[in-house]
Amino acid sequence: MGTFIAIILAAVLTNNFITVKTYGICPFLGVSKKTSSALGMGVAVTIVMTIAVAVTYPVYEYLMVPLGMDFLEIIVFIFIIASLVQMLEKIIQKVSPSLYNSMGIYLPLITTNCAVLGVCELVIGDMSAIIGEASMNMGWAVLYALFAGLGFTLVMVIMSGLREKLNCVKVSKSLMGFPIAMITASFICMAFMVFTYIK
Repeated sequence: MGTFIAIILAAVLTNNFITVKTYGICPFLGVSKKTSSALGMGVAVTIVMTIAVAVTYPVYEYLMVPLGMDFLEIIVFIFIIASLVQMLEKIIQKVSPSLYNSMGIYLPLITTNCAVLGVCELVIGDMSAIIGEASMNMGWAVLYALFAGLGFTLVMVIMSGLREKLNCVKVSKSLMGFPIAMITASFICMAFMVFTYIK
């Protein structure tokens, strides 16, 4: 039970992919202007992260390592992630055209989102700092990916909510647009720093 809680807290709060690891900044700043778009992007990234780890982890552990091809991990992982994103893009286009249009170029960019590749790389690497003494396995890897995606979504929604509120506030002309977005992101990161003290 302790490992389960440690993985959830680490993925969502203490090792959040946006606020701590600074992965996925492009969609974080680009798609966070509206809460609906930010939520849609977060859900899409969560789905891709979870499925990507569910596919890449066994491919790496049971195929690439025994064959001595583990040095090709990044190329293989990017190929798998790109395939998953293409499938997800077609599904979203059919199911929700409005969400597909609001995401624009950022949906295909999930392919190159370093948060997705980062979680695939992290679960095959040394996770002892996150899950304690327990060894990594398929279940822990997929669980970590799922909650890393939910942490990504949480920060996206917080940022989009703050940016929507900032649209109703009079901001100095020199701070409008990107500068105020960066200041807001900085405050969110500082707020998440509190969680790094959780033992």
